[in-house]
Amino acid sequence: MKSARIHEYGDPRVIVVEDIPIPRPGPGEVLVEVAATSFNPTEVAVRAGIFPLPLPRTLGWDVAGTVDGEPVIGWIDGAAAEYAVTTADRLVPAPRAVPLPDAAALPLAGLTAWQMVFEHAEVQAGQRVLVNGAGGGIGGFAVQLAKHAGAHVTATASPRSADAVRRLGADDVVGHGPSGRFDVVLNLVADAEVARLGDVVVSATRSDAPDAHVVTRFDPSQLTALVALVDRGVVALDVSERHGLADLPELHRRAEAGDLRGKVVVAPRQS
Repeated sequence: MKSARIHEYGDPRVIVVEDIPIPRPGPGEVLVEVAATSFNPTEVAVRAGIFPLPLPRTLGWDVAGTVDGEPVIGWIDGAAAEYAVTTADRLVPAPRAVPLPDAAALPLAGLTAWQMVFEHAEVQAGQRVLVNGAGGGIGGFAVQLAKHAGAHVTATASPRSADAVRRLGADDVVGHGPSGRFDVVLNLVADAEVARLGDVVVSATRSDAPDAHVVTRFDPSQLTALVALVDRGVVALDVSERHGLADLPELHRRAEAGDLRGKVVVAPRQS
């Protein structure tokens, strides 16, 4: 099977697509036929060795695929391949309202946004919420979930992302360097100075956020709730690009240059 792997840490050239045997599930594991994974910026840090993990390593955390013919999504290791093994408790039924490969955009970014909005910030109806850095995958979900909670959402986004962020429900879209005061700030911009902007400030990146730095965890009940919102049309998947495994080195280069927006889906069987 085809698999996107690293055998050493370094620049994007260390990513290679190679043939390896289809993995065999062990006790308590299932075999996922992968329809797609999605690119997450944190994978750049893994590839570069900032978060050292055992090598060789198949990339990819988000997964959409089938197990015994049933469509599933989840958050696993080694999803950038035609097949992957995991335990069943890392998977939930996939949304039916969107193409299965696109559903790979949901798990990690959606769960991060859910935990920021509902657990750490506890966003309430009528609050004024700033999503700082709304053009990325997490930001798009954060805008939609805060709106679903009944908040008035202001979002920062670059000119290329502004229209997409408006379509996702932001009430106001401004450029970088926001001003004013908000009930809640959800920060997705590294090293941002946001403490002065909100009564409650929650960050998924390095920043001066005083209230919480979110480290995302897998929660199947939350992911199931997100799937239900997708199927109801409450949450849209902002899939900006679709690629094959061979494009991963270029996606890593573009991510380092800040040249990606929304969620990028990577399908192992796409040429």
